[in-house]
Amino acid sequence: MNPGARGSRARYCVEARTPYARQLSYSRLVRVGHEAWVSGCLPIDSTGALIGADSAYAQAHSCLAHIANALAAAEMNLGDVVRTRIYLRSFSVFDDVARAHCEAFPLDPPACTVITVPEFSSPQILVYMDADARGNGR
Repeated sequence: MNPGARGSRARYCVEARTPYARQLSYSRLVRVGHEAWVSGCLPIDSTGALIGADSAYAQAHSCLAHIANALAAAEMNLGDVVRTRIYLRSFSVFDDVARAHCEAFPLDPPACTVITVPEFSSPQILVYMDADARGNGR
């Protein structure tokens, strides 16, 4: 974590390691106090290569892994997630994405919004996710 001074509350940022991070200037996660916000996660690796090919389940699993890794870097975990947002290229992949989401949050699931969007940065991308979390102040 990288601490930064913001008033009386510490701000921690987890670096985003994607080709878009420098171009857009964003962090993978920002934590202030007990709360954290995870930026939208695509199913891509650090070089920008797609993870999961044409599998919505594999892509969703990849997005959730990015979220979990960002939370871990901020001393949080998926159990701290209170809200997810899932963006789908088509509602036809909902069942596969829902299965991955259920596996990530088997107990005490977060609030969740699912919407379809007409376009992502690549036509092979089927899902995109972000998350908000509230920890216990560790």
